[in-house]
Amino acid sequence: MYTGFKFENAVVWITGASSGIGAEMARQVAAKGARIVLSARSEEGLLAIADELELAPDRYIVLPLDVSQYENIGNKVDAVIDKFGRIDLLFNNAGITQRSLCLDTPLKVYQQLMEVNVIGQIALTKAVLPIMQAQGSGHVAVTASVAGKVGAPLRTGYCATKHAVMGFFDALRSEVDQLNIQVTTVVPGFIKTDIASRVASADGQAFTGDNSQIENGMPVEDCVAVIIEGFESGAPEIHVGAGPEMDFIGLRHTHPEQLFKAAADMARNG
Repeated sequence: MYTGFKFENAVVWITGASSGIGAEMARQVAAKGARIVLSARSEEGLLAIADELELAPDRYIVLPLDVSQYENIGNKVDAVIDKFGRIDLLFNNAGITQRSLCLDTPLKVYQQLMEVNVIGQIALTKAVLPIMQAQGSGHVAVTASVAGKVGAPLRTGYCATKHAVMGFFDALRSEVDQLNIQVTTVVPGFIKTDIASRVASADGQAFTGDNSQIENGMPVEDCVAVIIEGFESGAPEIHVGAGPEMDFIGLRHTHPEQLFKAAADMARNG
């Protein structure tokens, strides 16, 4: 459907770049010759990644960003343009998660999830799209999830945000195709990252339940290699994962009752 993305000398803006998929994406696209914008809330984490990459000063910029602080986004876009003059790929990878039953989860938790995982991605994308339109090309990507295709227990808020992300970027794809702007949705399953140590329960405390699905997930290096291959081959949607959760995507369409029963059994088993 799309032409393949070429990373050599391209300006790639990665949010959530201080850890996990974002940090590994920075490592692998740097090796391909991209110029990189590193963004996340943690400036310390970004500086650590920048030091690791050992890029020349004209090849990267560290740009701390909280995507839920919308009033600052325009200034951040200006900083990227001042540095590089263009934006070729925006990889919306910032996000937070949660593990708690709906009955136990305060509304403020849902609000925060929506602010960061949905509205923040939309706000940054809307700020970057006019740049891409003016330069006559661009590529916008977002880290969605299998949770954006199916529902899972303890993740009502997270699933809601990822379903919303899938809907927004699928619709956006249809609108900007005529502008030579490509949109890619990345759909990971369980990926082995440090997010397992940062999952919060309804009261904001560290989740103490079973995180083995993440801890035993696909290595993040392999995950990012698949994502990059998808960009380079022009895939509009990239499924990446090695566990049984990847089969749920197809099951949702072919045998939804089986999927709903499996999810209910997961909830009963804790």
